[in-house]
Amino acid sequence: MAKKANGMGSTPVEVVRKGRPNTWGIQTPLHFDKAQGRKIRYWIGREFKNKTAAEKALREWLGKRDEGKLAARTNMTLGQLLDVFLAGHQGEATTKAGYEPKVRLHIKPRLGHVRISEVTDEMLDELYRALETQPCPTNGGRPLGYKTVRHIHHIISGAFSTVVPKLLPANPAATAHPPTVRQMKAAKPDYPTLNDDETRAFLKAIWTPCGNGTCHAWHHCLRDAPLWTAYIATGCRRSEVLGWKWSLINWDEGSIALDWVVVEVGRGYRLRRLTKDGDDKPIIYVDQSLTNILKIQKERQEREIARLGEAWTDHDLVFARDGWRLRAGIRAGGPQDPDKVTARWRTVRKRLGLPERFRLHDSRASKINNDLEAGGNPVEVAANARHHNPGYTMRAYGRRRADSAKKLAGASADRIGLSTVTA
Repeated sequence: MAKKANGMGSTPVEVVRKGRPNTWGIQTPLHFDKAQGRKIRYWIGREFKNKTAAEKALREWLGKRDEGKLAARTNMTLGQLLDVFLAGHQGEATTKAGYEPKVRLHIKPRLGHVRISEVTDEMLDELYRALETQPCPTNGGRPLGYKTVRHIHHIISGAFSTVVPKLLPANPAATAHPPTVRQMKAAKPDYPTLNDDETRAFLKAIWTPCGNGTCHAWHHCLRDAPLWTAYIATGCRRSEVLGWKWSLINWDEGSIALDWVVVEVGRGYRLRRLTKDGDDKPIIYVDQSLTNILKIQKERQEREIARLGEAWTDHDLVFARDGWRLRAGIRAGGPQDPDKVTARWRTVRKRLGLPERFRLHDSRASKINNDLEAGGNPVEVAANARHHNPGYTMRAYGRRRADSAKKLAGASADRIGLSTVTA
């Protein structure tokens, strides 16, 4: 047996086996491992059939080391890496809350036990295809959508990026194949919207009293009329309207500063600053008719405060939790539960005969789409929608409608004198 050169590398070693042919093993040269912070040597393998195979394995190892493709020696699993990644995440609390169930339900059960140095792009591809095709108990027995699977890919990629190049020479997610943008667009459902006439009819209906014997101006049948009007008239997101504050309304100018939102966090919800739109205080402009409705809401809230007295804790919210069917331990005046707002929307949607799939968020799409169709300046429409650029507004919300297409065809024919052409 040849003597190993001190710190320079290893020579093949014949390994005596009982009951079967001897094998050959070989160790790495003494080298610095970034994961452990010290010099180490370890076996590349001890099951090579002959000396030539062992020498080839050493040459391959040396080539990877020289090319910077050698992974550090670590026993960290993907599950452990994701735990560290979530613990150190410095983004929005709502973003982190959205990551956690995807990690717990979809990544860890399949790949959480695999060491990060052993995760390959092929493994990730198998994970994505399985999530796209296999029934998921947490999704009503349906496979996950392309958008969700791509989001899972982004989580995995983000976690691996935190250990490249310290523990890994490359990010295995970089060469994986998550669902494409084209697949997501093709699978995206075309949610219904209301045109201006349908919106007008809806507004009239939600402000029409139920008409029973005890109905009056403050009856609960009109309880949410100002809230639904705010969504329909402004196109604001659910979280934004629930975060409107009286002190941020400029009555003379007809503007509302969007400085607060009510967001879901885990199984609860909370009022917090708006920090995601890029503006310190994005502002929307509203018509005088909406400010008049907000004055009705303010008068209604003042009556509620006088009725409840100390049971009201003021948070300056326009659409605060009122005293209707308060449960023990919950005080009026604070933010409303977004889930309860959506549940009440489903009730009013059914009562007024709106399309079954018409979500509260679709009132935003209706407003933006109708503004564009009416010839609104895309720059102003995008600004009021808090989009970063008009191009996104046009791509995401501009829809081709038959009436508009016919008007465009007629206008084009008039411009080029098509009606004067004879056969």
